[in-house]
Amino acid sequence: MAIGRIIGGQSLGEQEENFNVSLRPKFLDECVGQPNLREKLAIAMAAARQRKEPLEHILFYGPPGLGKTTLANVVANEMGARIRCSSGPALVKAGDVMGLLSNINTGDVLFIDEIHRLSTPVEEFIYPAMEDFKVDFTVDSGMHAKTINFPLKRFTLIGATTRAGLLSAPLRSRFGMLYHLDFYSAEELTTILSRSADLLDLQCEEGTLERIAACSRGTPRVANRLLKRVRDYAQVKGTGMLSGQIVENALKMEQIDPLGLDELDRAVLRALANIYEGGPAGIEAIAATLGEERDTLEDVVEPYLLQIGFLRRTKRGREITKQACDHLGLKLHKKKSKKSDQPELFEQGEQ
Repeated sequence: MAIGRIIGGQSLGEQEENFNVSLRPKFLDECVGQPNLREKLAIAMAAARQRKEPLEHILFYGPPGLGKTTLANVVANEMGARIRCSSGPALVKAGDVMGLLSNINTGDVLFIDEIHRLSTPVEEFIYPAMEDFKVDFTVDSGMHAKTINFPLKRFTLIGATTRAGLLSAPLRSRFGMLYHLDFYSAEELTTILSRSADLLDLQCEEGTLERIAACSRGTPRVANRLLKRVRDYAQVKGTGMLSGQIVENALKMEQIDPLGLDELDRAVLRALANIYEGGPAGIEAIAATLGEERDTLEDVVEPYLLQIGFLRRTKRGREITKQACDHLGLKLHKKKSKKSDQPELFEQGEQ
């Protein structure tokens, strides 16, 4: 008979359970923020339970870290259903999807993250599955090929994407419910952090969670990540309690400023101000200057900078704003001609 090891007064199983504490809410009443979305979801789920039928297909879209995956699991828990998870890049061919669909029972949830990255053959394969709950699966090839009409049990497909604009119109139209997730307020993030701190058995002085929430970029994932980093710092450099000084020192070590800007955000703004004289500059040029991928700048950096008014996106490219220059102490040095207020570039073009 196996005997659990006892370490520090706790069995190994208990330690693993404490170590793997999930900060994700499991039910809708545990969720914070997105009040309009939560109300509409609650009504849809209550109606589906009364009719004793599965939910319609749902699409969650918005910037990363706002809780799309969490909401998919919440829906499954609320409906008392199993959830099977995959992602767009992982589903390469029709057989990959067939393996998921053939094991789904009535009312189950199939969650596909980054659904905009589905290949065209896979996307077209799931159209009849979403509409008619059946698929035509081709077996063998060449002269021995034959198509089998495979009936499916009624299920709910939940898609999540950070780029709803990249979804094809036929796929988007097959979702019965489309919900956009907005950034969270500082008060909502403070509530989320308070719940996370309780789950992590953290003691916090008054005002410390508000300080972390203020620099969390309106994103619960960032807030919880910073809370864990501050917890590590407090454990090693302090007594384990989150004090004002501990939080400030930890955020300084993480290079997070009071507005939540990290080093990459500041690098983008400095490049616009110093190299491109405030802009406009193309996103490809900025990415090449910083040695970063374009997708990283568009998905990670730009949404928050646009939200707080530090960046403008124009037809000609990206421009830095006066608020950003004031925050970082930057000055734009545009070369002016002696006879005109126009930049020297325009003067040369007229010659």
